[in-house]
Amino acid sequence: MKPRVLILCTGNSCRSHMAEGILRHVAGDLVEVHSAGSKPAGYVHPKAIAALAEIGLDISTHTSKHMNDFLDRDIATVITVCGNADQACPIYPGQVNRYHWGFDDPAHATGTEEEVMAEFRRVRDQIQLVFGAYAAGLREGLKANV
Repeated sequence: MKPRVLILCTGNSCRSHMAEGILRHVAGDLVEVHSAGSKPAGYVHPKAIAALAEIGLDISTHTSKHMNDFLDRDIATVITVCGNADQACPIYPGQVNRYHWGFDDPAHATGTEEEVMAEFRRVRDQIQLVFGAYAAGLREGLKANV
């Protein structure tokens, strides 16, 4: 069984889903990845779906979930991607690691459609850099333990 990683955000509609999709893509062979929110919005933002589709990742079947849905599961690592979720985050059974990597909320972007989409792309690219580095660290850790 692969260790579970839970990525938390407040609404579980943008950042946490982008992070889930990216981490699953780059390290799904190493970890089981989920996302949830402290106050789930009930949907995945269409622009988050579009931003990931642009880099070849499909999160169109993702659903918005509450962080309490995972209280009965062993979660090895919790990663919060917004300050509110970091404050509201409970301790999960089996939790060994906890990280907070905050990203701007692209859902609050204003301007033209193109300007708003540019903000989703900017945040996606930041998430891709951070979670790509995290995945690389996981792989290095495995090599060191062989």
